[in-house]
This record gives sequence, C-alpha cells and structure tokens, in this order.
Amino acid sequence: MQVLVLNQDYSPLNICHFRRAFVLVQKGKAEILERHARKIRTSTAKLVRPSVIKLKYYVRRPTPNVKLTRREIFARDGYVCQYCGKAHVQLTIDHVMPRRLGGKRRWENLVSACQSCNRSKGGRTPRDAGMRLNRIPSRPALTVEKLILQRASGRIDRTWLQFLPTGLRRIS
Repeated sequence: MQVLVLNQDYSPLNICHFRRAFVLVQKGKAEILERHARKIRTSTAKLVRPSVIKLKYYVRRPTPNVKLTRREIFARDGYVCQYCGKAHVQLTIDHVMPRRLGGKRRWENLVSACQSCNRSKGGRTPRDAGMRLNRIPSRPALTVEKLILQRASGRIDRTWLQFLPTGLRRIS
C-alpha cells in the first residue's frame, strides 16, 4: 500500500501510504502518474489506488543525515571485519583510537571487527597492536535513493522502476 512520491522534476522524494497520496491528489497538490490495477472500495464508490504520484510544486529537501548506530556501522563496512576481512562472523564495534586514550564515538573512529580481532587489539591503537585497517572509516553519505530503499523495506513496486535511478532498479 506504499506510493512513490516524486518531486516536480520527477526525482524520487519519498514513500508514503496510499491514504496520504490520495489526500494529496484530492487536494490538487499532486497528480497520479501510475496506478494499481486494484481499486479501493468505499461504501459509496470505487477509487483509483495510486502507485506513483508527482507533486505539482518543487520541494527543496536538505540532504538526509545518517544516524550513528551499530547497524549503520556494519552496513558501511559491508558486514566485514575491518582488520582480518572475514565476513559472515559475529561482529563487534571497535574504537580505532580507544576511549581510554581519548577516542570519541564518531564515524571516523568506529569500525566493525570480529570478536577475535577486537580481543587481540584490546585497548590499544591498531599500530600498537600490530594490526592494519583494511579501509579508513568515514561518515557514509545517505542519498535519497538509499532512504527510499530503507523506507520501502526492500519491496519496490514494478511501476516505480521507470522513475528510480539505475542503481535502485537493479536491487528490485
């Protein structure tokens, strides 16, 4: 029951529930570009169920920000230990610069590490422990496309494909 919302320039903006999309269309703030074959039944009528709507005005949207969570750190690192490169193992969060040495809880200081590498490193820096990072940690960029994919929970409607960037088309 999700609807893809496009900005006035046809760029993906958001995903909303069909009720919200229906209200936007009824108020004249959006137009339906694609519709589902199934209609919505009410007590008095059958209504068109939108699949893709386009706003009639342009919405300026600030760049979304990624929250610093365990899940996002693992996703940024590809669910791989950043010291030994093992995948499909129980991962932990490691502070590159240990907190006892002044390391902060920041994107640039946190990496995913398997339990054995995290134990081997202990409360030392990678250099002191004789270990090397496979990739320097940095803040990931959250694009509107990634945000749409997260909100869609991986369920992208086929009618959306022509409006999505090519990277998201391959995922669906």
